[in-house]
Parts: sequence; structure tokens; C-alpha cells
Amino acid sequence: MRSGFVTLVGRPNVGKSTLVNRIVGTKVSIVSDKPQTTRTQVRGVLNRADAQAVIVDTPGVHRPRTALGERLNQTANAAASEVDVVVVVLDATAPFGPGDRFVAGRSGRDAVVAVSKIDIASPAQVLSQLAAAGQLELAAYFPVSGVTGEGVDELVEALIERLPEGPRYFPRDMVTDVPEAFWIAELVREQLLAIVRDELPHSIACRVTEYEWPRIRCEVLVERESQKGIVIGAGGSVLKAAGTAVRRQLPAGAHLELVVKVDKDWQSRPRALERLGY
Repeated sequence: MRSGFVTLVGRPNVGKSTLVNRIVGTKVSIVSDKPQTTRTQVRGVLNRADAQAVIVDTPGVHRPRTALGERLNQTANAAASEVDVVVVVLDATAPFGPGDRFVAGRSGRDAVVAVSKIDIASPAQVLSQLAAAGQLELAAYFPVSGVTGEGVDELVEALIERLPEGPRYFPRDMVTDVPEAFWIAELVREQLLAIVRDELPHSIACRVTEYEWPRIRCEVLVERESQKGIVIGAGGSVLKAAGTAVRRQLPAGAHLELVVKVDKDWQSRPRALERLGY
């Protein structure tokens, strides 16, 4: 029996969350093409007869411009320390740059490289990224797609082989340690990012303030009054669409109430970050 923790690290939007969901076999981390979508450590649990791997999704490492950005980098760095395996995720469709080299340099020589998004990259792009990644002189390299699953089985086998012998850390039927209220707030944020896309500031935050099944109240926080109308939409259209999409992912009978509030410049206020769990 092998068991342990595997942390995925990389720059923003390289495909970490999609890959985590594919490895675990179910959705445990929200996905968006917006920066800073993942804001905390999200753990998914891969259970097999011979192994249990706890797969940790992390915020993208970037050059911070706010207190939130600094917290996200700290979260990512902490997740990569004292784990059994680190996977450096590179985007096959993006040029290999200083940010990738910075992340890899902090991951240790035993780290594994996953070159992601090979489903939308050209063969030439994949080969170029693998060649660039080879300069890092890390332990192993795998071209993968979190969307189609191509190459993921090979990556998982390599990760399991690197885990030490040990007990299961979580029950067999557990796929994530994310609290349900937090997960619902994340689903709301994911749907808002998907519906409004370019018009919606990625600085929104969501939190469940009341949870007494079947009633769930979730606050959507923005930083300025001008952003409030964008999130609500004409006649409440955006909130309605987001709420409908989230309810489809919840057990039948859920009553989800969405409320938009202004929390001025919350990204830059440490106390606000702590209140939101960042």
C-alpha cells in the first residue's frame, strides 16, 4: 500500500485544476480561464486498491500586485513543501518563460514535469515545450491533457511509484476534504466567471453565510459599486443564470439565494482576506 501527497504547481492558467479533476476522476476544483481562479489549497483524493494519493491543487505563482496575490503565492509555496511528490505543470500552448523556470527552481530536483493542454497544442509546440522543460533537469516528463485524459494514466502510475508505503489518510469513499459550504461558494464564483467572462472582474469573492439545508445563502463580494451591476446583470439576469447553473450541480431541492455586496478593496486588506479564508 502506497500513500502520500502530490502537489501541482505552476503559473496561472496552465491547467492545474483541470488536471487535478481528471486524476481524481471527479470535479473537486473549479475551472476558469481567469487568473487567480484557484485561491486556496484544494485536495482531491485518488483511491485505488494499492494506493491513495492526495492530489493538491494550488494557486498559480505570479508577480503579486495586491495582498491577495501575495497570499496566493504563499499558499502555493507552502503546498509544495513537505510533500512526497511535486508536479510542475507547464502549458504546451504558451512559451516557456522565466516564470516557469522560477516555479521549477523552487520545486526540487525530484519534481516531475507535466506538459499540459496537448489536446489543443500542435505537435511542434509539445515537442518544443518538452525540449525546454528538459533543460530543467528534473526527474521525469509527461505530455498530458486534463480535458481528454491523454497521457494522464502514465503520469498517475509514475506518481504512485514515487509515493512511500503508508496508510490511507482519508476514507475510501472520500474524494475531497473541501467543506461543502466552501465548495458551493466556489461553484457560484465559477459560474459567474463563465457567464460574464471579460466584463466580470476576477477580483470577486464568494462565501456562504447561511447553510441550513435546503436553504443556502451565498454572498458575492465586489470591490466597487460600479462592479455590482455587472455581477447582478440586467434585471438580475446574471445572478439568475449563475444560480440556475449551480443548482444543477447540487442535490434536488436546494434553495440557493445569491446576494451581491460591496467590500471596498478587499483584495488589499489583510483582515478581509482572513475573513474570506485566503
